[in-house]
Amino acid sequence: MPSALQSLLWILDLETLEQNLFRGRSPTDGWQRVFGGQVLGQALVAASRTVEEGRVAHSLHGYFLLAGDPKHPLIYEVERTRDGGSFSTRRVKAIQHGRVIFTMSVSFHGAETGFEHSIQMPDVPPPEALANAQELIAQFVDKLPDNMRSYWRRERPIEMKPVDVRRYLSNKPAEPQQAIWIRAAGVLPNDLALHQCVLAYASDFTLLDTALIAHGKVLFDPEIQLASLDHALWLHRPFRADDWLLYAQDSPSTHAARGFCRGSFFDRQGQLIASVAQEGLIRRRTTMFVVK
Repeated sequence: MPSALQSLLWILDLETLEQNLFRGRSPTDGWQRVFGGQVLGQALVAASRTVEEGRVAHSLHGYFLLAGDPKHPLIYEVERTRDGGSFSTRRVKAIQHGRVIFTMSVSFHGAETGFEHSIQMPDVPPPEALANAQELIAQFVDKLPDNMRSYWRRERPIEMKPVDVRRYLSNKPAEPQQAIWIRAAGVLPNDLALHQCVLAYASDFTLLDTALIAHGKVLFDPEIQLASLDHALWLHRPFRADDWLLYAQDSPSTHAARGFCRGSFFDRQGQLIASVAQEGLIRRRTTMFVVK
């Protein structure tokens, strides 16, 4: 198993401090603030450890309130809001330096049968037909800025294969949509809750960046300040996060320094397994504001 994936599983393995109270760690990879997907994944781990066996997370809604400090642990406090006949609801607070930096509500559901339908997966090339990060770097090394080249060279726990890499090579505005094949960079245990937490982590990687396509920008532009404000994830069907999943994303709107983005995860069989929505801060750094 690659060390980056081992690191991800390590940060998702929360320490139990007391009933409903957990401690999470951050990787020491030089990030100036805690990655939003890490907080999403850890908060879902904390909530999942408080529900009865057989109930699976089906939706979560989180708000990023303050930037997290990767040099210090995060404390996750779970409120057991309700346990009904079919559903369980949890509320999670992530606390650091005595302040709440993130809140999330999660709903869990026991297995039931019912109606079935799913939207169609976009018609894109399979992951086997696309270049991996190392091949992309070799192909476009002379055209990529240093920070983008460094980003794609970095070992990461999630493999990503963009369907169309042209948006990274041009500053021409285009339709704000993209599709990326993703999977965990190694085999994961047979634990659906863990696969859901890994997907929650990965769902924050490229989503807000989709809004920048309409403006000919990428997340590597030094003039752009990006920050996730909220994040919603609906988990429709069982899946494996270590199998290729297509992450199809679009951005219907940007306005007032906020961008709204949506995403759909499909498995290799074309089934919709999860849906995502996020609004985030998209601000030109020349505007002198401070995020509080």
